[in-house]
Amino acid sequence: LEKAAAMCGELLAQYSGLKKVLIVPPDFTRCYSFAGELTQILYPRLKAMGAEVKVIPALGTHMPMSAEEKEKFFRGVVPEEDILVHHWQSDTAVVGKIPADFVRDISKGLYDTEIEVEVNRLLVDGGFDLILSVGQVVPHEVVGMANYSKNLFVGLGGRSMINKSHMCSAICGMEQALGVRDCPARQLYDYAQQH
Repeated sequence: LEKAAAMCGELLAQYSGLKKVLIVPPDFTRCYSFAGELTQILYPRLKAMGAEVKVIPALGTHMPMSAEEKEKFFRGVVPEEDILVHHWQSDTAVVGKIPADFVRDISKGLYDTEIEVEVNRLLVDGGFDLILSVGQVVPHEVVGMANYSKNLFVGLGGRSMINKSHMCSAICGMEQALGVRDCPARQLYDYAQQH
């Protein structure tokens, strides 16, 4: 924890004058990701810097965290009123589209569809100075390596991106995904991030 705290200190030293910050950890299904501990380090430091801080677990289609799960994950460091819930069916805004020809190219012709890129409205118009996606990068059966932009485009995403990126990964085969850095689903999220 000391090393993680020092690294968080180095990260936050790059920012000054933060007024509003959003921390995006994975949800409780990734409780061993160290994201809970990172959030416990970041939240009070950001508050001490004078920022309003909110935490929104990257739920994707998972159920919101129970009170018991929040306690285990955040250890009482993040108050209930600062933990937001993502509703993938209704809380999203479309920020762009991934063209069908790109999807066709990365899937080697196996999947041919346009994908709307939806993210939680707070990412677009929540007024945050800084958004931190936290957690471990570990092998993942859909996106090759978990976290990073997956937290945003799936964990805080909407129906089209969640369903179609998972379908693309399934059609291309788990052998093309698990532990592969530039697998088809990751290429979708990279495209969304770049465009």
